[in-house]
Amino acid sequence: MRKHHWLALAFVSLLGACAASPAGPARPARINHLAFFKLKNPADADELIRDCDRKLATIRGVVSYYAGKHLDVGRATVDGDYDVGLYVGFMTEADYAGYVEHPAHIEMVRKWRPRWRWIRVHDVLDITP
Repeated sequence: MRKHHWLALAFVSLLGACAASPAGPARPARINHLAFFKLKNPADADELIRDCDRKLATIRGVVSYYAGKHLDVGRATVDGDYDVGLYVGFMTEADYAGYVEHPAHIEMVRKWRPRWRWIRVHDVLDITP
């Protein structure tokens, strides 16, 4: 399995660890959208995070959100080959579709696509009842 897939699996495992139970908190969302960005200029990471915070976190239907930088904890199994990680949670597929089609999301993609070296997107569905 390629290294970047390990990062996504680790994140999904973290979300699974948050399963609703008497001993722990509820899961953050039913649909979990993860994007990992490698920027042409890593110094642009803070600007991308600020743009995500202003433009994406407030889109209707977003129930959980986070954008941040890679945390190097010195573990060889943790993929650090990205500059910004983005998590957005939704309760319904209609909310997710509305996010993708929202003018703020479209504007962000247009602005940042030329500045990406690459982007990796993973969508994870919570199957618990």
